[in-house]
Amino acid sequence: MNELVTRVADAVGIDAALAEKAIGMMLGFLQREAADGPVARMIESIPGASELVAQYNGEGTGGGGLLGGLMSAIGGGGVMGLGQQLMSEGLGMGEITGLAKETMAVAREHAGADVVDEVVASVPGLSQFV
Repeated sequence: MNELVTRVADAVGIDAALAEKAIGMMLGFLQREAADGPVARMIESIPGASELVAQYNGEGTGGGGLLGGLMSAIGGGGVMGLGQQLMSEGLGMGEITGLAKETMAVAREHAGADVVDEVVASVPGLSQFV
């Protein structure tokens, strides 16, 4: 188990398998939505992050059932769409916020605050969660 998953699971109080999937989904979302250069530098700098993105990037994307399709159609994707996907995995809002904050704290340690701040600033609505 990599340091990121263990640290987030412990901080948020969820099991490691759920933390691994949620982090992969969140980083995959950032890879798709954030500014390309900074997000690539951030993901590459965190040990194990690229593998999590590769494994879970497809989770919940493009589908989401009828509700997911409707939310995308009316512009409810983005951060809120990610929140819906994470909730469908069994996470509550407090856990999602904890997951985001702890993941970004680890990212700051590995990639530096400037890179992470660029990533956060490039995704509308993300700053309120991290």
